[in-house]
Amino acid sequence: MESIKTMFKNNLRQYAMLIALVFIMALFQILTKGILLVPMNVTNLILQNAYVFILAIGMTLCILTGGNIDLSVGSVVAFIGALCGNFIITMHMNLSVSLLFALFIGLMIGAWQGFWIAYVRIPAFIVTLAGQLLFRGLTLFMLKGLTLGPFPDRFQLISSGFVPDVLGAPKGSLNGSTMIVGVILAAIYIVSQIGRRSSHRRNGFDVTSFAAFIAQIALVAAAILVITIWLARYKGLPIIFIIIGILILGYSFFTMRTVPGRYLYAMGGNEKAAQLSGINTNKVLFLAYVNMGVLAAVAGIAFTSRLNAASPQSGQNFELDAIAACFIGGASAYGGVGTIIGAIIGALVMGVLNNGMSILGMGSDVQQIVKGLVLLIAVAFDVISKKKAR
Repeated sequence: MESIKTMFKNNLRQYAMLIALVFIMALFQILTKGILLVPMNVTNLILQNAYVFILAIGMTLCILTGGNIDLSVGSVVAFIGALCGNFIITMHMNLSVSLLFALFIGLMIGAWQGFWIAYVRIPAFIVTLAGQLLFRGLTLFMLKGLTLGPFPDRFQLISSGFVPDVLGAPKGSLNGSTMIVGVILAAIYIVSQIGRRSSHRRNGFDVTSFAAFIAQIALVAAAILVITIWLARYKGLPIIFIIIGILILGYSFFTMRTVPGRYLYAMGGNEKAAQLSGINTNKVLFLAYVNMGVLAAVAGIAFTSRLNAASPQSGQNFELDAIAACFIGGASAYGGVGTIIGAIIGALVMGVLNNGMSILGMGSDVQQIVKGLVLLIAVAFDVISKKKAR
């Protein structure tokens, strides 16, 4: 029992927001008379918020370095969309080559901003605010204020395509490919958690009680299977969902299990102490923004694919959605604290609020007010809990 209390206390923000997410989903499920969790709406919820998930992952790494943020990502999303439109529609370039060029340009954007932030030490707020204006202007210049589209079907599949059913299940039944993937993921999770617990015990680390451990893996595995069944009841597994899943797993492993990933936390905790311990903090900060540029390009490709057009208005306020998702999901405004899973939970909170209020017919004014209050409460909770800890 004591180990459960300790685990909950050490992850208070993340567990609190997970509970809040469940409560919000239950509330809107009742208010919308069951529409929120209809399989089709669950799939649409994922597709609509794909860009937030992707941007929140990159923003988490920036925030970990010391509360730094990137205000340019919305403009970069629009800029990458404009580039894809010019490459694919206007210049008729090969789709794969166009996407590689777009990702490379995203990397160069991240390197450009990372240089000024990490090596010249201009505050990230100023550099990325300048980037926001710069890339929005370049987008308007390239598109000449017009919307460019439509894109080829292959490009649209990135955000609107689904994994085909390899079992050939009849229409109206569960999608076989989705069910296979869900069972495999649940099995991988169970095996990895058993291996991790065994490793901790061998090395003398504290572990939760066996009953709590079984309850934890049972709940997570059940959640994976429920989500799988819900997706399988509609059209199956969206391609963008697979991309997001790979990003979540990859970045979670990087931040929690690798030395360079731990450097981010060390720098955010105390940069001077990190420097004295031999960490090249300039390099860590630089690479965090290079990574942000690449993920902004990925988000730009995903959003443009879903919109099926390159628009000069794309990406408006996307940076605010990503920053809010990180802070709501448990990232500290001071840096050094936060997880990828937490950012995804925060993005889901924002997504469910948006979707639920839209179904109820609430205007964008009310939605902005509610999201602003949720963000303020989440950050206030972080600040107050830190003061109490002292």
